[in-house]
Amino acid sequence: MAVMFFKNIAADLDAMMARDPAAKSRLMVALTYPCFHAVQLHRLARPVYLAGFPTLARMISQFSRFITGIEIHPGAQIGQRLFIDHGMGVVIGETAVIGDDVTLYHDVTLGGIAPSINSAAQVNTKRHPTLEDGVIVGAGAQILGDITVGKGARVGGNAVVIKNVPENSVAVGVPARIVMPKECGNEFAAYGIPTQDLPDPVARAIEGLLEQISRLQTRIANLENELDGFAAGTNGTLPAAAAESGGGDGVELPRRFGRN
Repeated sequence: MAVMFFKNIAADLDAMMARDPAAKSRLMVALTYPCFHAVQLHRLARPVYLAGFPTLARMISQFSRFITGIEIHPGAQIGQRLFIDHGMGVVIGETAVIGDDVTLYHDVTLGGIAPSINSAAQVNTKRHPTLEDGVIVGAGAQILGDITVGKGARVGGNAVVIKNVPENSVAVGVPARIVMPKECGNEFAAYGIPTQDLPDPVARAIEGLLEQISRLQTRIANLENELDGFAAGTNGTLPAAAAESGGGDGVELPRRFGRN
């Protein structure tokens, strides 16, 4: 038991050093990184919570919040080697589940939606998100409700995620959209943004509309030219057979389509 405890501490220290170039030594991380303190205090609070002492467990988590600025509910399930860079303002809710090797940046919220409570049994229904292994969540992102962010996915800074995010994809925007549904690779992406160029979904939609407008303008110009040629060949009138009923011997055409 004690051996596993110290192995977990060593793994946490190594993971934080690997993902933060500013970390110069294990001692620095152990003494000065609020993430390390918050994770260790959560590992103390969760067994107390599961043992049926929620008030004592919350007291431990509130102490952790006071000294680190990171709020982790003792009911949350956290995997191995979690790294919360900077940490201030991070909130992890009661029924949140976090896999291994997850990275969160400051001001991230793993928030819950309020269930309709009709009985005491519904109070503990899952209402917070699940982050699978290797997920990276950028600063200020909000992941809300009982949704799943798939293995290896990235969530960009300030995104608001309210739907499931597939594995190995990137979600950005408000509400979040999947902008790169392809392999992200094993490269660590700081703040959830890969090194590849990410398309802007709004800009992409505007470009599509502009292309469609350009095609429509070309078609209109071609129709105007055809109409002008037809009008010139018939002295500006349609034959009586092609005229509307009651239109007389012919219907005079405008000189240009849409320009009477």
